Amino acid sequence: MKPLKPYLIRAVYEWIVDNDCTPYLLVNADAEGVVAPRQYVEEGRIVLNLRPQAVHGLSMGDQEIAFSARFGGQPTQVSVPTPAVLAIYARENGRGMVFDSTEGDDDTPPPAETPSPVEGKPKRARPTLKVVK
Repeated sequence: MKPLKPYLIRAVYEWIVDNDCTPYLLVNADAEGVVAPRQYVEEGRIVLNLRPQAVHGLSMGDQEIAFSARFGGQPTQVSVPTPAVLAIYARENGRGMVFDSTEGDDDTPPPAETPSPVEGKPKRARPTLKVVK
């Protein structure tokens, strides 16, 4: 299957814009393939304003997010590989989605927990009932 992350980024972006808020993208600026103005990087991260009026030619593909914008009055081409995106959120209220910075981009589910064998049989939890008055 294709990675889920780019679909989530696009969906949250659309939701933020539909609610008349300003979408901000938090990016790991030190990740491979990130092209962004280094003078705005703080602690290895950069926050990018993706407001439709602030960017031109926004492309949110499966592999990268690319656009041009002005930084300090200078037109700049920005390119962010999808794995470098740490969060997308609304500037006005902070609502959005944060991505685990350690997760891979293959969306492989974590391995299922296997019950520990006791005398050759899998351990099963006993059902419980709770009295509700």
